[in-house]
Amino acid sequence: MPLYKTITPNSKTIVKIWKIEESFEALFQTVNLKPESVRRVLGMKSELHQCGFLSVRKLLAEFGYSDFDLFYDAFGKPHLKDGKQISITHSFNFAGVIVSDGSIGIDIEKQRDKIAVIAHKFIGYEAEYLHENDENYIKKLTAIWCVKEALYKLFATPFLSFKKHCLVIPVSDNETETVAWIDYENKKVRYHIQFLEFEGFTCAYAIP
Repeated sequence: MPLYKTITPNSKTIVKIWKIEESFEALFQTVNLKPESVRRVLGMKSELHQCGFLSVRKLLAEFGYSDFDLFYDAFGKPHLKDGKQISITHSFNFAGVIVSDGSIGIDIEKQRDKIAVIAHKFIGYEAEYLHENDENYIKKLTAIWCVKEALYKLFATPFLSFKKHCLVIPVSDNETETVAWIDYENKKVRYHIQFLEFEGFTCAYAIP
């Protein structure tokens, strides 16, 4: 399938989402990969992960980049050779890439009940406004996880805790924007958050 969705949060930021409907073979034949990327994708045991990896390269092409323009630092954070900021995500049959002039982060997650089992590991301040009997409890947990994962990718700092250092301001039902903070040691940084839902998935991205 071609590009699923394009979002332009501001004049310097673009989000693109791909819905994976192609086979690994079909995707592999249409992307140009560095030798190390070929070794990496062929070494993956899951075709789902392989397709996620390749669909990200398809999204790079939508931005006018290729796998050769992408590299990772010591913390595993992706970078583009032209200096633009990039963040990458994939979950099941969706992949997303955000590119901007400023620091950004993105995450996509499938809405699943099992997230409630691990809520205690990433919910801190947010417990003040969450209620387990809320019919949208799973969706809200998923949104908060996505926001914190996006912040984690953006900040790229060892020992950053979802629970202790990332705070997500509550939003009303049907709202698609909020504010989140990273409060880490002597740093307090505020980020604008936008999110959306599609086909049982949640996507959140942090932008300047």
